Amino acid sequence: MMKYDWTIEEIRAIYEQSIPDLVFAAQSVHREYHDPREVQGCTLLSIKTGGCPEDCAYCPQSAHYQTAVERQPLLSVDETLEAASRARAQGATRFCMGAAWRDAPKGAEFDDILHMVRGVRELGLEACCTLGMLNRDQAEALAGAGLTAYNHNLDTSPEFYGEIITTRTYDDRLATLDHVRNAGITICSGGIIGMGETRADRFRLLQQLANRNPHPESVPINMLVRVEGTPLAGSQETDPIEMVRMIAVARILMPASMVRLSAGRLALSDEAQALCFLAGANSIFMGEKLLTTPNPDKDEDRSLLDRLGMHLRRAG
Repeated sequence: MMKYDWTIEEIRAIYEQSIPDLVFAAQSVHREYHDPREVQGCTLLSIKTGGCPEDCAYCPQSAHYQTAVERQPLLSVDETLEAASRARAQGATRFCMGAAWRDAPKGAEFDDILHMVRGVRELGLEACCTLGMLNRDQAEALAGAGLTAYNHNLDTSPEFYGEIITTRTYDDRLATLDHVRNAGITICSGGIIGMGETRADRFRLLQQLANRNPHPESVPINMLVRVEGTPLAGSQETDPIEMVRMIAVARILMPASMVRLSAGRLALSDEAQALCFLAGANSIFMGEKLLTTPNPDKDEDRSLLDRLGMHLRRAG
């Protein structure tokens, strides 16, 4: 049964169970709503890279930090659709387009985005965008073009948010999610662990997501990728078991959502990834890069799924 009024005490009690109990509970829920052997493959392409005016402490694309990321203008519609075709050939069923903007642009660039969305849909793929903040008119235009999903992560708890980002507020993020929902586009929203937050911050992030009605249809759980030049480059490594706990609790709180094992997979062993799938993760990003950070290549992913007796979701 869906629930939208989770308390912190309830979330804490679920999160802090023994791993055998927690994973069993999550897998039980997972089987009610999903095929436990199936994983959705998604591909994420950076269509406009670097130079972002936001100061997100984890992000190598921020103009505030000196990183190895080179600025690149918006890709052409043809370049983007060629990449989408390659992604489809590699088994992806969702194609995600990410642009390093604070706000989605107006004018010719936004028109190009709409053409990209239409083209991706014509290829038979789900289309997802992450373009920064949207207003109501932009959300409705994207819906009209056929956009399947809009990604706008909450990142962390409202209380810890100001330690990571100062150039926009938590309420700004929530407002964009409301515009997306009201336009009839599905929501992709999750967070990042390993940024120096406490477990209490993780509980609050999960509460923010799980108490939205309806739940986000897609919930990416990211583990910080420490990038030289960003303020979080020297952060401590994250215990992979915390990633398992986050995924399991997200699965229990939001049973029907796709829970995506996202950034940070290169730091996880095959066994840790398998445990994440057992805990209810049923979506991964495929391809060598997630925007600008490394990711396992498609052959590694297929090999792991084959060894686990699992498979990628087929189109349609």
